[in-house]
Amino acid sequence: MLKCGMLERDRQALRRRSAVLCKQLVVDALLIQSLQADDILTESMAESIMAEQTSQKRCWRLLLLLPKRGPRAFSSFCSALQETEQQHLCDLLTQPPETDGKERHVERFVNSLPPLSTQEEIAAKRARTQESMEFSLDADSPITTPVLACTSDFYLSRFQQSYRMRSTPRGFALVISNVTFDSHAVPELDTRKGGEVDDEVLRKVFTELDYCVTVHRDLTAQGMRTCIENFCRRSDHRTVDSCAVCLLSHGTEGAVYGTDGQLLQLDWVFEAFDNVHCPLLQNKPKMFFIQACRGDEMDCGVEQIDGPARTCSPSCEQRDAGREGQGDADPRQRDDSGRPRIKLPQRSDMICGFASLKGTAAMRNTKRGSWFIQELNTALRLNARDTHLADILVQVNGRIKEREGYAPGTAHHRCKEMSEFTSSLCKDLYLFPKLPASVLTSMHI
Repeated sequence: MLKCGMLERDRQALRRRSAVLCKQLVVDALLIQSLQADDILTESMAESIMAEQTSQKRCWRLLLLLPKRGPRAFSSFCSALQETEQQHLCDLLTQPPETDGKERHVERFVNSLPPLSTQEEIAAKRARTQESMEFSLDADSPITTPVLACTSDFYLSRFQQSYRMRSTPRGFALVISNVTFDSHAVPELDTRKGGEVDDEVLRKVFTELDYCVTVHRDLTAQGMRTCIENFCRRSDHRTVDSCAVCLLSHGTEGAVYGTDGQLLQLDWVFEAFDNVHCPLLQNKPKMFFIQACRGDEMDCGVEQIDGPARTCSPSCEQRDAGREGQGDADPRQRDDSGRPRIKLPQRSDMICGFASLKGTAAMRNTKRGSWFIQELNTALRLNARDTHLADILVQVNGRIKEREGYAPGTAHHRCKEMSEFTSSLCKDLYLFPKLPASVLTSMHI
């Protein structure tokens, strides 16, 4: 046994319990930081673990590293388990070896332990007794890997066919997060435990993406309207290339709740940013992210859209062209030189990510935040450097599709969530994070 390695009995304990650890262990930033503080993991090791995109992969990478990190690694790992409220796994590792039959019994016991978090409040008006549980394997803490930087070569290969995205800051981001609701006015709207994690995650990631972020928490429906109106009227939208708006609350189809139980219609929100009401953002990408239920139905599977794909009709194009010709004849539609003015659709250049499908509930972990915001944060940090936003939201959809709730004995066991997005973007939207200023200077743009 090498002096630099783990004691054989500790190595065997990790190997013996590896299956249980990969099912139950939550490898989050707090656990990794604890091991770093004890000099068990180096910074590069910590980054390599947290860069893995699934909990199981993070766990396996950690378990492969620990036996090589010296005789203190096992005890340090057990201490980290205690600090991260995973005492049951610490107990499992430190108990004496047992016969196969007893060991299987212990593993069944550990697998049956209640998970560490509760599901997203199903929807407003749903009884609290129907709250279900989320499997801790799908409840990792938000990753803290820094947003990866875009390279100069990638920017130069994409910027001409993409939305302009080189202002400093890139734009302004507004986050409205309703966590605590008026218990007298709307007793059926529970506190959104974990919602405060989401708004902090969004603040950090958009700040790293070079947005000027403003976070407002616990606003009434009228307070949200006023906040959005003031945001839309910012004169400095003129000097930036985009904006982002994140709404986190209880919700129903087409609306989100204020803390007073009144509804803010999402169509009003989109209208506030359209080409008529927010001219300073015309032709600039406007991003929306909605973390809220869109109904009270539990999604027990993935919905399938039936029917053939729509195709363009030449006759429709002809009729539209005819109307455009009639409009151009109106002298009010021409500029001073007599040329037709450029016209825009009333609403364009928007993309909106929804946490759930129409009519279904969204999922939130009370300690680690919502599924949708977790996955959005991960995808932005790891992939914004070379992936346009529509493809990032496709990646988020894929990750959400794989997740499921855990609530044995209830109607919500193995419940699902499916995120989706809508888009009226007209170009690729790359965020070009952390682009070196020298690139723009050398291009004289």
